[in-house]
Amino acid sequence: MGNQFVSNIRRAVLVGVLALGACQSEAAELVVGNTAPYSGPASAYSTIGKGLSAYFDMVNGKGGIEGRTIRFLSYDDSYSPPKTVEQVRRLVEGDEAEVLLGLLGTATNGAIQKYVNAKKIPQLFSVTASGKFNNPEKYPWTMGWLPTVVLEAKIFGRYILATKPDAKIGVLYQNDDLGRDALNALKSSLGPRASEMIVSTQKYEVTDPTIDSQIVSMKTAGANVFYNAATAKFAAQAIKAAHAGGWKPLQLLSSISANINTVLKPAGIDASRDIVSAFYLKDPTDPQWANDPAMVDYRDWMKKYYAAGDPDNPFNVIAYSIGQTFEVVLRTCGNDVSKANVMAKAASLNDVELSMFLPGIKLKTSKSDYFPIQQLQLGRFDGERWALFGNVYADETEDVSDKD
Repeated sequence: MGNQFVSNIRRAVLVGVLALGACQSEAAELVVGNTAPYSGPASAYSTIGKGLSAYFDMVNGKGGIEGRTIRFLSYDDSYSPPKTVEQVRRLVEGDEAEVLLGLLGTATNGAIQKYVNAKKIPQLFSVTASGKFNNPEKYPWTMGWLPTVVLEAKIFGRYILATKPDAKIGVLYQNDDLGRDALNALKSSLGPRASEMIVSTQKYEVTDPTIDSQIVSMKTAGANVFYNAATAKFAAQAIKAAHAGGWKPLQLLSSISANINTVLKPAGIDASRDIVSAFYLKDPTDPQWANDPAMVDYRDWMKKYYAAGDPDNPFNVIAYSIGQTFEVVLRTCGNDVSKANVMAKAASLNDVELSMFLPGIKLKTSKSDYFPIQQLQLGRFDGERWALFGNVYADETEDVSDKD
């Protein structure tokens, strides 16, 4: 009986040690969830999910952040809001994800916004340019990351007024909050002249096979400026169709589609020449950054942790930079990685400069302002690269011109 008692004590101690080890293991790991369009019409953007996974492979390989490893889980949502809801519920209720990070899409992020705020789960640094994710009073647990199309469209509007005051503008936009934000912001920037300058507005659905008819409509309306506020697939179609139809307007391309390899080359280099877009990240295809230490580090990371990815794809730069942003947040959290503290630190970024940002671009947030990036610089495609010009512009900037 004595031996049995000793055996029971030993067993109890062993169980206790194992339980303590498990608790310590859990405490040293943060579960971060993500969905990405690994299938469906926006699958070109799935590299963001893969890039984030690769970033945390690097972080974990170096011992984690403040001694804590990241368990990054990413599921396919096919760029479908109902699927996003399903997968996010799986992450939160099944995998017990403590943070959602870098989810792509306006409609997809919008579909989970109420749910994650009710659950008080940080929905951080979403890859969407819609202004609807800067509403900390109503949705204090949701924060975007990309510069918004509102900022971009306002800068484009002022650029048009400064360089082509007699413009007749055609606008192509996605029929969702993202597209409507772009159109409304352009109108706001043009002010009282918007009604006379915008001669054609054409929308499309993400399920549409082509946008050829929309291009014809804008050309027929006499537009000599084309604001292409479309996502990658449709932006490329639009550039190609305009060129094929002999329409040669000044083209302003949304920054979310300013990708040489996945948009401009498929559309045609000649068709893409002289397009103007807006930028905040260093372009990995631009020779001026070839020997930049940050670019060298980025390419080394791609080679070691994401060899299957394309280092020239700017969406991999976005994934890398979002990973860096989240790392900054966690490091400022110290030992307190409670959901509330993670959100509080994300909402108090103060002029953070990331390695792949253009000079002068900084992250800044506050409890009342959830737009991390509020600066852009214009660039023109010269047939080989995006040639930057002018200053770094913010929303309140007055002078937007061709000055180098």
